[in-house]
Amino acid sequence: MRALVVYESLWGNTEKVARAVAETLTGIGTVDVVESDFAPTSVEGYDLVMVGGPTHAFSMTRAATRTEAVTARAAPHLPGRGIREWLSELDTPAPTIPAAAFDTRVDKPRLPGSAAKSARHELRSLGFETSVKAETFRVQGYEGPLLDGELDRARAWADEVSKSLRLRP
Repeated sequence: MRALVVYESLWGNTEKVARAVAETLTGIGTVDVVESDFAPTSVEGYDLVMVGGPTHAFSMTRAATRTEAVTARAAPHLPGRGIREWLSELDTPAPTIPAAAFDTRVDKPRLPGSAAKSARHELRSLGFETSVKAETFRVQGYEGPLLDGELDRARAWADEVSKSLRLRP
């Protein structure tokens, strides 16, 4: 089994979740963890795709929301291509590949919208099998850190995803 975990992260919280997911998936095969700026536009050869990014303005980030995060909130990293742009460049998989999406977002205030739900919708429209529910991992404020226990929840979620897709016993 070969998995691809693509993430977008401005403060490093989503990257931490992506790495926790990947760490769990290594128990069932090879896992490539790639920042969205460097993610391949073809997923040929992969058996599973996991996509994660922060929720900005109720959805996946845009160039403007990423820039605002850096200029107004001092985010330490400005991705040139977020998961929204990566998904728009992604080739349709043949045959169908299972995919799952996750996001990070502020714990309080609890605002509507989800980058993970939007990414899952895009993955489905591209022809991925998206039976796995999107998952959210909470951060304190916009910058983080992740709430206590969220990395353990990410590991448990990745294990649940692999079991539900019958990638492990």
